[in-house]
Amino acid sequence: MGACCMAIAFILAKKAGMKADSAAHTQHVLRIVWEALPSLALIVIVIGGIVGGAFTATEGAGVAVLYCLILSLIYKTITWKSFIEILSRSAKTSGIILFLISASSAMSFVMAYAGIPEAISDGLLSLTENRFIIFLLMNIILLIVGMFMDITPAILIFTPIFLPIAISFGMSEIQFGVMLIFNMCLGNITPPVGSVLFVGCGIGDVTIEKVTPKLIPYFIVLILALLAVTFIPALSLGLPKLLGLI
Repeated sequence: MGACCMAIAFILAKKAGMKADSAAHTQHVLRIVWEALPSLALIVIVIGGIVGGAFTATEGAGVAVLYCLILSLIYKTITWKSFIEILSRSAKTSGIILFLISASSAMSFVMAYAGIPEAISDGLLSLTENRFIIFLLMNIILLIVGMFMDITPAILIFTPIFLPIAISFGMSEIQFGVMLIFNMCLGNITPPVGSVLFVGCGIGDVTIEKVTPKLIPYFIVLILALLAVTFIPALSLGLPKLLGLI
């Protein structure tokens, strides 16, 4: 996903005539890295804490905020007035996210109560026994679901339904997990309920209507990457096999 986005950004920057700054001297680079070490330590603390079991991913976000607040006080880049403004903006952003999650949770309840996921599963298996078509249809369904539903309820509802089907057609649990999360990540940046898209637009102070057309090239390339992950097992299983984890 990162490589795809970098490639599109590079192409669009070239078309727009954007040029890179001149290369910095080694001394200057080393000084910048040294000054950035306390901030870079945030990644080590959060990822290390999650992997080490010290806290969950959600709690890791709280730890990150606390660490950034401490750094801001040390660097003296925050004032009482700006702190109040940060709290206000955070409350507004959180309100948007909570509203989206509550709406998607209500939708997931309705879907589960109506038996829609089971109907989708039965419909898939009755349509064809071609594994490529089955996987393609699963991706289409997950992409649509990700556009309207929050990640957590979507995973809880559709994993028990689609995982046995995927395994029966020769897909490993790891590859299915990567495919599922890839779909959910795309859903998170896709209207109408893309929570990450809403947050990004809020931070950038731009409208979704203005941003969405610019995202179309990224969507196209990322969907192609999703298909590659779906039909080329080595993309998700190669590294774990190389490290002897599977």
